[in-house]
Amino acid sequence: MLPIETIKAAYAAFGRNDPSVLFGAMDPAITWNEAEGNPLADRNPYVGPQAIGEGVFGRLLAALDNFSAVPDTFIDGGEYVVVLGRYGGTFKHSHELLDAQFCHVYHFRDGKAVTFQQYTDTEQWARLSA
Repeated sequence: MLPIETIKAAYAAFGRNDPSVLFGAMDPAITWNEAEGNPLADRNPYVGPQAIGEGVFGRLLAALDNFSAVPDTFIDGGEYVVVLGRYGGTFKHSHELLDAQFCHVYHFRDGKAVTFQQYTDTEQWARLSA
């Protein structure tokens, strides 16, 4: 499967609350970076699916209800795939809504994502730790 097809399938499955496709697309040594200024960037870089699951997704689910990452554009750069979209959810502690743009940049090698870089509205994400 081409990297663009893998990423499209991963976001579609994630939208159905199934992160297994995304995690299955990760190289065992993937390097994952949250956007600078995002409270979740405190452990950058996350290395490997387990660190990402616990340090990013585990913390997201603990802090947000109905978290979503909805893509609207996929840019095929061969071994690089860029995804543009919006995050959504509700912060559990304040009941404020998250509605932030994102840009995700994946780099693939040998059919697996080896790096991830997030770009987003970190002002909204700062409320995660408020």
